[in-house]
Amino acid sequence: NEYVVYSAHWDHLGRNEKAEGDQIFNGAIDNASGTAQVLEIAEAFTKLPAPPKRSVLFLFVTAEEKGLLGAKHYAENPLYPLNKTLANINVDGVNQWGRTSDVVIIGDGNSTLDDLTREVLSLQGRKVTPDPETEKGFYYRSDHFEFAKQGVPALYIDTGTEYVGKSPEFSKQKRDEYTARDYHKPSDEVKPDWDLAGAVEDAQLLLAIGHRVAQGDRFPEWKPGTEFKAKRDQMMSAAPAG
Repeated sequence: NEYVVYSAHWDHLGRNEKAEGDQIFNGAIDNASGTAQVLEIAEAFTKLPAPPKRSVLFLFVTAEEKGLLGAKHYAENPLYPLNKTLANINVDGVNQWGRTSDVVIIGDGNSTLDDLTREVLSLQGRKVTPDPETEKGFYYRSDHFEFAKQGVPALYIDTGTEYVGKSPEFSKQKRDEYTARDYHKPSDEVKPDWDLAGAVEDAQLLLAIGHRVAQGDRFPEWKPGTEFKAKRDQMMSAAPAG
């Protein structure tokens, strides 16, 4: 009767019938890729030698591009009580450019999930690097935010910035290219030059984090001073024992 929730949004912006040429917003990276990654993680859980101690819920929401509406609906009308929900692990886009020696934690320092991420990363021989685009406020722009608003500790990682065998400028170049050419455009399609080796490592990371949360002896917690902590403290103090 306790739950770890993975989430990804499967919608994009639909179709622009007024556009010349390709009218369909395919959303291959944003967020068919994240949906696929969560499906892979779900399959991996079924192949573990033993199921985890807690239940794991895989949630695919819609209307993220219209204001996180699907996630908002679930967080406000959950299938299972939020005081029994240990964490939300959200995926919004995957790394399509190859392996990295790092990942970015969006909103790093908010919860003990960030500490757990560092522990698992160290086993991969990887590390956390700072968010290179803090001005974009990504923590407030994807589905995990609706869980956080309701008090549930939520983790959202982004692609690292240090690509194995690539120049230091490679990450910014690729991010800028994607933002300018493909982000929220019909051209967000599967590309022949994608290298998903990094996405595989990130999926393994997220699987291990969720498994550790599901097996853990305590719930993840918000760090002191975090804006979501009071909501969680109130929720947990009001929860019946057992």
